Amino acid sequence: MAAVSVLAVVLCASVTSMAGEPTDARSSSTSWGLGLGVMSRQEPYTGIGRDNTPVPLLQFENQYIHLFGPQIEFKLPSLDISNSQQFNFGIVGKYDGRGYEEDDAPILNGMSKRKGGFWAGGKLEWSSDLVDVSAEWLADASGNSNGQVVNLGLERTWRFGNHVLLTPHVGASWQDEKTVDYYFGVRDSEARMDRPAYTGESATNIEAGVRGVYMFNKHHSVLMGVEVTSLADEIKDSPLVDRSTANSVFLGYIYRF
Repeated sequence: MAAVSVLAVVLCASVTSMAGEPTDARSSSTSWGLGLGVMSRQEPYTGIGRDNTPVPLLQFENQYIHLFGPQIEFKLPSLDISNSQQFNFGIVGKYDGRGYEEDDAPILNGMSKRKGGFWAGGKLEWSSDLVDVSAEWLADASGNSNGQVVNLGLERTWRFGNHVLLTPHVGASWQDEKTVDYYFGVRDSEARMDRPAYTGESATNIEAGVRGVYMFNKHHSVLMGVEVTSLADEIKDSPLVDRSTANSVFLGYIYRF
């Protein structure tokens, strides 16, 4: 769900752009849509299977709010630098469904459940004709991990004809020690012979992928996205992990009214 929140919001913006509607934060237009997607994600935990999750898609956007999937953004006034450059600001909240239960994989037997939760914070976007840069800070408002995350992203969108948009992107995601320890640490009470105690430290993952939209017309669109995450050593060193990467694939459909 963490991947969906980022992926779906940007895909939605792409659909709006291709439909010829303004996406400026100050626009007074209102748009909304409904759809359904599937997220397939491979987590790095040892022995855990690929998770395929249906994702209902609800999109709503006006001058003040942008809602799509598990993320909502409250727009703040933007700042125009020139005709081709703009700073956009927002307050965001999103549901993150990561975590695990002890029966998800043998390595997790005897581990306390790790929960997802609601994260909230702020973001800044610099938009230009050359590239779009984003920075986002989030804190665990649910209090499960009491952690913080900072996401940085760089992307550019290419349009092919009247139907196709492709957006390659790269980024980095910093997670503080509380976040890493909550999801990848092993407490003393959970340790066993093949799972020694482990205290997580802050880590920075590197991400890369591509998002795409095929728009049949102004109402019907297919959304796709592929992302690979290279895990930091602080995560790979966890006794719960046997992979150096995680990956996700998203495919969805949305009808815009």
